[in-house]
Parts: sequence; structure tokens; C-alpha cells
Amino acid sequence: MRKYGWSNFKDLFLRKSAVVDQQDSHVDEGDENTVRGNWTNKREYILSMIGYAIGLGNIWRFPYLTYKNGGGAFLIPYLLMLVLGGIPLFFLESSLGQFCSQGPINTWRAVPILQGVGYCMFMVNALVAIYYNVIIAYGLYYMFASFQSPLPWTSCSSWADSNCSPTPIVKCNLSSLPLANWTQDNGTCPSSNIISIPVQSPTEQYWDRVALQRSSGLDDTGPVVWHLALCLLLSVTLVAAALLKGVKSSGKVVYFTATFPYVVIVILLIRGVTLEGARDGIEFYIGSQSNLTKLAEAEVWKDAATQTLYSLSIGWGGVTTLASYNKFHNNVFHDSLVVTLTNAGTSVFAGFAIFSVLGHMAHIYGKPVGEVAQEGFGLAFIVYPDALSKLPIAPFWSIMFFFMFFTLGLDSQFAGIEMISTCLLDAFPKLFQSRRSLITIVACAIIFLLGLPCVTRAGIYWVTLIDQFVASWLLLIIVFLEIIGLCYIYGGNRFIQDIEMMIGSKSFCFWLWWRACWFFISPCLILVILVWSLLTLEPPHYGAVQYPAWGLALGWCMIAFCLVWIPVVAVYKLMRAEGNAWKRLKSVCCPSEDWHPFLEVHRGERYSEERCRHRKDSVNQSDADVNVISNSWL
Repeated sequence: MRKYGWSNFKDLFLRKSAVVDQQDSHVDEGDENTVRGNWTNKREYILSMIGYAIGLGNIWRFPYLTYKNGGGAFLIPYLLMLVLGGIPLFFLESSLGQFCSQGPINTWRAVPILQGVGYCMFMVNALVAIYYNVIIAYGLYYMFASFQSPLPWTSCSSWADSNCSPTPIVKCNLSSLPLANWTQDNGTCPSSNIISIPVQSPTEQYWDRVALQRSSGLDDTGPVVWHLALCLLLSVTLVAAALLKGVKSSGKVVYFTATFPYVVIVILLIRGVTLEGARDGIEFYIGSQSNLTKLAEAEVWKDAATQTLYSLSIGWGGVTTLASYNKFHNNVFHDSLVVTLTNAGTSVFAGFAIFSVLGHMAHIYGKPVGEVAQEGFGLAFIVYPDALSKLPIAPFWSIMFFFMFFTLGLDSQFAGIEMISTCLLDAFPKLFQSRRSLITIVACAIIFLLGLPCVTRAGIYWVTLIDQFVASWLLLIIVFLEIIGLCYIYGGNRFIQDIEMMIGSKSFCFWLWWRACWFFISPCLILVILVWSLLTLEPPHYGAVQYPAWGLALGWCMIAFCLVWIPVVAVYKLMRAEGNAWKRLKSVCCPSEDWHPFLEVHRGERYSEERCRHRKDSVNQSDADVNVISNSWL
């Protein structure tokens, strides 16, 4: 019998590890970048970007904002903000990631003093990934609940209380008799004496009492809602499975997840326009009800700019991450136009599908469309499920809608988790490069555990707290610093030269527009929105429930925890630099030696070792000249 010593065991372990590393590899033979890997083809990149940019906000927020801000008139400021802010900033972030083939932290090697912005992006993205996964779990639960006929929220069942009613209750204050017992035609009750009794619809009570099992407030945590916890686990598992090999595996998944929502939107639209009352809904959305006088209100322009930036996921780090896996000479300008215009078109198109069905619902209830139109959770889990329950074959339509909801959330979550993995892999390539699957699984497991408080009975309050504090004006600060860092510290003209290394030389007229946007229009736009958002800031609330003081303090702590990295990293970089105060500041405002295209073959003369060494010597010489002049004056 053969005996194995330690050396034999060690050799066996190393061989096994090599096999595992080979199986875990996220690099194919045809990849240009043999260290980080690339997208298998351009289609997978475009679909992933579209899936990331087109999220739940396109379905549950844009249609409502359009109706609220003048209908079709809102498209004027929306498209203008897309051109002035959305497309330029999306182009900027995509170019940054593709040029250096690094994630959002290492891209700041271009401006080391602002590398804390990258860490801030990482923290924001991690916090948002926690609650975004919970929202996906909500959609999964409703999809599974839809496999019943009739739908469970169609009527007030045993889970409802006495305040539940499928129809409005109207009484006469003279006789206190229900409206069904008298008519206004026979004069039993004057119209001035008709009063409406406040009640909740079955969909409202199902959302609160069954799906969420909502408590009275943030103070009342309660136990974990296990059906939501299981849906959360399923969501995390699916995300981890899709990202095991990074963009190689997620790029295959998006062929379905990025295209299926369009199939559902088309089906819902075709069904919606055939319903009675659909025309009224569309008229309210973007038809003759459009109000051009709304354009004189500053709030309309603020909503248009905010929706544009958030819808394109600018400032989250995901755009830079996904672009970092492109081949160096990919036409990033063309891709940016395709993704941004597709995103805007999808928002407008989805509104027709949403409001055609809401128009039918308003027709059934005998209400104006404005009284049933909502945004956010109210639209996705109360109003629209109610409208779907009124359709023939209601379970089918409900399953389709919530499966679309699930896939929309899944695509956005892919980029969020990929951003976390990419930052870790870029920071510790030797340690983690062959263990991408492990990093993804661990990241998803941590996000699942941190998400458990969000699926307690007070979970919806935690979700709303993170959403309103972290995923709001904090992103505007990140984007503003991003523009200042790249255009004014690193140098906008230098950055344009970097882009031309990838897509080829362009004319002066071509860059004139982008210079105007990057140097002036976009930063001014961001600054105005940021100041406005801070001046009009209100404490978050969920419905009529207000947050306790400690909850608001926790929200501000989350903001501080994200922003503190910016000054901390800046001070750290200054302390590590050499020389006097001026020389240190100048050195951390100049690109580091590691700032260049990832592959040496793409660096050319501008980023050759000799050129970089000469540039560094020139900086040192200029600093020495400054010291000589200073000493002569002294």
C-alpha cells in the first residue's frame, strides 16, 4: 500500500487547486484582455447595459412623472435633459471604464486625490444592492401568489379587516343608509349630504397585511416574514448563479432578461388598448390632456433632470464597471447613444402600457385617472395588481407583469453585484483573480444576510429609509465630483485625447459639443439639482407613518459613512506623498504611474514608460524651480 507524505499531499492539493482555478476562469482564448477577460461579443455588452439602465424606475416612476408634469409637455424637458446631461455623462463614464479596463475605484488613478469617490460609489452600490434585492423579492412573491384563480387580492378574504371594501362606500348623512338603499333621482338624499367613507381596497390590505405583514413603524420590528425571506434567498441565488463567471455567464442570461420585458410590455399594451376606458388613460398620460403651461414651473425641469440621471444609473459605478470589460477599440460613443436613447424610448413606450390599463381601472370605478395614478410601491403592488385583477384571465396577466418586474430588477442587480466583485478583483488581482465565483457567492451571501432586516414586519420602512437617504441626492454629489475631477483636475482635453486613442480622431466640431457639456452645462445642471434637492429636503416617511428620531439619525449616518471616504482617502494620499505641501498637492492631483490602458500594446507613445518617466521628471523639475524662486525671495 502506497504511503503519502506531506509533499505528496501538497502536490495533490496544488493540482486540484489548478483544476478548480481553470474551471473558475472567466477568460476565454479569444479575449483581448487575458487577465480580466472581455465580453464574448458586443451584443452581450449592449444588452447588459440596456438591462442595467432600464429598471423599475422606467415602469413605476416615469409614467407617473409624465402625467403629473403636464403629460406630453413633459417630454420636452425630459428629452432636453437627456441631451444636456444624460448622454454626455453616460458617455463620460463608459469611456472612463473602457480606457483603463478597471472598476470604479481604480479608475481614479487618473485623479488620486479623488479616489475616495470610487470608494463612495462602492459603499452606495453595496447599500442599494441590499434593498434592491428585497424589492425583487416582493416581485417574486407576487408572481408566485398569482398562480391562483381568482387572484388572492381580488376580494376581501379572511385576512382582511372591517375597513376593507372592493368598492367605495358612500352614505347619506341624513339617514346613515348605504347608497345602495337610495338614489339621488328620487330625492331621498341631497347630493350635498353624500359622504364617502374612507376604506381600503383588497389590494391595499393584501400588500400591508399579507405580503408585508407591516408593523406600525420602524420601532416595531417584529419577526422575519418567512415567505419574503425565502423569495429573497431565491433572488440572491439566481443572481449568484448568473454571475459565477462574471460577464461571461451574465452575458448569456441577459439575452432573455433584457429582452423579455419588451415582450411583456408589447403584450400588455395590445391588451390594454382594447379595454374600455383605455383611451382616457392614454389621454391623461400623453394625449390632449397635455398642459404646456407646466413648462413654466421649475419643478417640472427638476423632475426631468433627476429622472434622466437616475434612470441611466449615472454615478452608481455600474456603467464604468460594465464598460471596463469592453475591448479597447470598441466604439463607446456609438454604444452610449444606443443605450441612452433606448432607455428613453422604453420609458415612454412603457407608459402607454401602464396607463391604458389604469384608464380601464378608472372606468370601472367611475373615477378620474388622476385619482388612481400613483408611483413606486403604490403603482407596482397596489394599483396595477388591482387593475390586472379586473381583466379576463387575470392570473395570466398578473404572472406576466410580475415576471417582467422580476427580470427588470434582476438585470440591474447583476451590474450592482458585478461592480462589487470587480472592485475587489482589481484591488487584489493575485489573491482573487482565479476565485471570482467564490467572491460572487460570498458577496451575495453577505447581501442576503444584511437584507434580512428588510424582510421583517418593519422591512418596508428600512427599504424606504435606504432608498430616500442613500439613493437620492448623495448620487448628485458623486456625479458632480466625477465631472470636476475628470474635466478640471485631470483635464478635459487630456481625457478627449484618451478617448481618441480608443475610437479614433474626431473633428473639432464633434468635440465642441461634448466640451460644452462636460465643462459647463452638465456640472451646472447637477449643481442646480443638488442645491434644489437639499433646500427642499423633507424627512422620509412611508404613507402616514413618520420615522423616529433614531431612524432619521441612522439615515444620516449612512450618508456620512459613504461620504467620509472622500476626505479620508484624500488626506491619506496627501500624507503618503513626498515633499512640501504644494508638491504633495500637485502630485496627488496628477495621474499616478498606474494610470494607463491596461494592455501595453494599447498605450502607444502617450503612455510609454519613457514618456511617463519624462513627465514625472518634468513635474519634479518644476517643483524644484518653484522652491528656488521661493528661497530667492526669502
